[in-house]
Amino acid sequence: MLVSDKEPLVAHRYRLTERIGSGGMGTVWRAEDDVLGRQVALKRIHAPHHLSDDELSTLYERTRREARSAARITHPNVVVVHDVVDDDEGLPCIVMEYVPSTTLGALLKERGTVPPQEAARIGLGMVAALRAAHAAGVLHRDVKPGNVLLGADDRTVLTDFGIAVTSGTSTLTRTGEMIGSIEYMAPERVRGRKPGPFSDLWALGATLYQAVEGHPPFRRDTAIETAYANAVDPLPPLRHAGPLAPLIEALLAKEPDERPSAEETERELKSVVAEEPTRARAPRQDTPDTAATPPPAGTVATPERTGGRRKRRRAVWSAAAVALTILAVAGATYMWPNGNGQQGGGEAKPSATTPPPVPRGYHLVEEKKLGVSFPVPNGWKLSGRTSDGVKYIDPSGLVEITIGTVNPAGPSPVAHFRDIEANTKKNYDVYRRLRLDRTTFRGQPAAIWECTFDGRVRTFRAIDLGFGREGGKEYDVYLSAPDEKWDTYRPVFDKVKEGLRTH
Repeated sequence: MLVSDKEPLVAHRYRLTERIGSGGMGTVWRAEDDVLGRQVALKRIHAPHHLSDDELSTLYERTRREARSAARITHPNVVVVHDVVDDDEGLPCIVMEYVPSTTLGALLKERGTVPPQEAARIGLGMVAALRAAHAAGVLHRDVKPGNVLLGADDRTVLTDFGIAVTSGTSTLTRTGEMIGSIEYMAPERVRGRKPGPFSDLWALGATLYQAVEGHPPFRRDTAIETAYANAVDPLPPLRHAGPLAPLIEALLAKEPDERPSAEETERELKSVVAEEPTRARAPRQDTPDTAATPPPAGTVATPERTGGRRKRRRAVWSAAAVALTILAVAGATYMWPNGNGQQGGGEAKPSATTPPPVPRGYHLVEEKKLGVSFPVPNGWKLSGRTSDGVKYIDPSGLVEITIGTVNPAGPSPVAHFRDIEANTKKNYDVYRRLRLDRTTFRGQPAAIWECTFDGRVRTFRAIDLGFGREGGKEYDVYLSAPDEKWDTYRPVFDKVKEGLRTH
């Protein structure tokens, strides 16, 4: 919307020429700086009707203070804050660099999604801006597609640093104590904890998720339902993220200390940008020996895991785990479920050191090179053996049990399973994680991973238990079977797991 030249000057200096955007917090105008003769962007803060005079005064003073803090950031990927002034009504106005651009939000509204490599390129500009802001002691608190400007020469600019104090459509409290857009608000902020740099990185992950999938990861019908989903719901499967998927999943971990750092995020984004776009794969053959086989831990995927790109990613996942923790926080807006620390139904509870007798209908096999022996159902045949794993299949060829090893073991099988999962997603067009949880087994650190994936003509389900102490040997027990027959074959996993003997 264009305005007349007779429009009064803001702060006797800035002449509004065109409204270029608006939201719950304020309206952004293109303006002329009559003193310096340049174009600027001027954001005029709204006065929320539900706040008292004292609350408004506090809000406006906070806006001025935080805008001045944001002005300390000097970086090409950060919009420059030139000035903070009041208009004739006493409303704060933030004067910023004018960047001819569209927003990522507008681009996604028009196109739906962007390819993973393009999303990674945009993400590189965003994380560079966040690194500069965090180094200056400034948190963004409202990272989202609408605050990402896409300018000329592929310039990505993050705007609204430190000034997104309240939003009428996305606050959880009347006083603005929880600030920012709910769909991009990190779980710890929803729970009432103090935000930090890793909260901005969660919002970066949510933005990248929307860029490749077309919608925020936890969007629900209401703000309350969305906030609850951010804090407790598992991440919906990524179907179009390609090589970007492992990073997005790590950034969206529920706990801040499980997310990669800004430096690790930047390295991973660079590796994705450097990759060639994924080519269409040839149709797979749903053969008896391979249809039910995403790479089980410690066997088929081991060469890929030690390859170039997988090795780079291990730095990202070294501190990551998928532990879904629900906490009750004093002063929070919601009542959270009782966090009893139990995950995944307890299939991997610690058991006695001495395994039970060989079950009826099974026979004991020994793999001396692996240092294990375990029960196998009668009639199942050896299908393959490597230096770090062995596989048996049932008479139909559609069900398999695999025992694998990793030597030396890492700090947690969770990180190992994340690597294997990333490879599985590359090889199967339809993959869905059911869970990936920390646990213990026989007193040792362990992880349990369960998923479904589509073969050419049927859906399979798989479960994998990994356990072992860091620096020693990790043992993995894996079962996959057609999903429609899962209840029939799931007990095989339990019998093999409980009967496993390590030498």
